Amino acid sequence: MTRALRRDLYAAGAAALLVTAAVIVGRHIQDTRHTLFVNWPPLFADWDPHIGPGTPAALAVAAAVVAYGPTVAARLSWRALLAAAWAGAVAWIVSLALVDGWHRGIAVRLTTSNEYLQVIGRFHDIPATLRDFTHHIVSGTPDPWPAHIAGHPPAATLTFVLLDRIGLRGGGWAGMWCITVGATACAAVLVALRALTDETLARRAAPFLVLAPAAVWQGTSADAYFAAVAAWSLALLALALTRGSHACAAASGLLFGLTCYLSYGLTLFALIGAAVLALGRSGLRDRPTLLLPLLAGLAVFPVVFTLAGFDWWHAYHLLVTRYYQGVGGTRPYGYWVWANLACTAVITGPATAAGLRRTTTVLLPGPAPRPFADTRLALLVSVALLALLIADLSGMSKAETERIWLPFALWLLPSCALLPRPRAWLTAQAILALLLNHLLLTGW
Repeated sequence: MTRALRRDLYAAGAAALLVTAAVIVGRHIQDTRHTLFVNWPPLFADWDPHIGPGTPAALAVAAAVVAYGPTVAARLSWRALLAAAWAGAVAWIVSLALVDGWHRGIAVRLTTSNEYLQVIGRFHDIPATLRDFTHHIVSGTPDPWPAHIAGHPPAATLTFVLLDRIGLRGGGWAGMWCITVGATACAAVLVALRALTDETLARRAAPFLVLAPAAVWQGTSADAYFAAVAAWSLALLALALTRGSHACAAASGLLFGLTCYLSYGLTLFALIGAAVLALGRSGLRDRPTLLLPLLAGLAVFPVVFTLAGFDWWHAYHLLVTRYYQGVGGTRPYGYWVWANLACTAVITGPATAAGLRRTTTVLLPGPAPRPFADTRLALLVSVALLALLIADLSGMSKAETERIWLPFALWLLPSCALLPRPRAWLTAQAILALLLNHLLLTGW
C-alpha cells in the first residue's frame, strides 16, 4: 500500500469517526435534552431496516456503474457521456427512492404538512399572492405559511403551482420533476469541469457524480431541483467564458437570478461563480462585453419579483425571525456546527473525504509542480467547500443539511477525480448509499 493511499484511507476513516461521534453525541443530547428534533441524529431519519421494490434495481445500477462506469466514461463521446450520466443518475435516484415504494418514496414526499403542494390552492391569484407573501412568513401572522414555503422565496412554490396549472398535479408529478431535473445537475457539473479543467478529469469524475450517496435525498426533496438550477448557472458561465458565448452568459445570469429566488441560502453560489470567473478570466479579458448579457440575465427575476410586490431582503429578515421562532431557535448551535459537517460526509461519501485530502495536497507546495488542470479542479472544489462552511457558521442551517446542502455537495464530488483505483472507491460510495436507504427511513 502506498503512502498516498494510506492517507486517503485515513481521511475516509476520519470522516467515519466524525459521523460516529455525531451519532453518539446526538443520541445523548436528544435522549436527555430533546433539543435536536431529529430521531436519528445527525440525520433527519428513523431507524427502519427494510427492503422494497427498488432494491434489485438499486443493486443492479450500483454494480453496473462500479463495473463499467470508469471505462464507459472514458470511451463514450462527450455528448453521449452527458446523456449517459443523466440517465444513470436518474436510474440511481429512482431505484433508491423506490426502496421505500412509489407512494412513500416519491408520491407523498412533497405533499406533507410543511411541503409546497399544501399551499397550491392559495396561489389562485399569483400576483396578489406575491404581493401578500411576506405577510405570512412569521409565525403568529394570519394563515402563516408552512415551514418550507416560509423558508424559501416564492419561486420555489411557484414551480409546483405552475406544474399544477399545466396538468401535472400531485406528488407523483412533483417528485418526478425534482428527480428528472435534479439529475441534470450531474451533467452540469461535468460541463463546467470540462470547460474549466480538462476533459480527462471530467470523465474521471462522472461515475462519482452518478453514484453519489446524495442520491438518497435527491429523490425526496425539491433541493435536488434547486441544485440543478444552481449547477447549470455555473456550467453556462463556464461555457460563456471559454467559448465567448453571449447567449450562455445571459442564460447563466438568468438561472443564477432564479437560484436566488428558489433558496435564500443559495446566494452563496456567488462565491463559486466568482471562482468560475477567476478561472475563466482570460475569456472575460478577451470579451469584456460578456458582462452585459450576464448582468442583464441576472436582473430578470429580481426585477420581475420586485415589480410583482415581493421584497427579497424584507422576506429574508422575516425568515430569520420565523427560523428562531421554531425549532431553529432551540437546536443547539454547538452541536450542529460540526454535526452538519457529518451530514455532509454522509451525503458525499468516503471517496469525497479522500478526494478532499487529495485536493489539499494539490494546493499545498510540493517538490514537483502539480498538473495545471488538477490545480484548477482543486480551487473550484475548495471554493465550494468554503461556501458550505460559511452556510454552516451562519447558524441558519442547523440540521437537515443532508437535504439543504445538496447543491454544495455536488461540487465536492469532483474531487474524487483525483483518486486512483476508482472502482474500489465507487464500491464504497454505493455500499454507503445502499445501507442508508435500507436501514433508515429518511424524512426527506
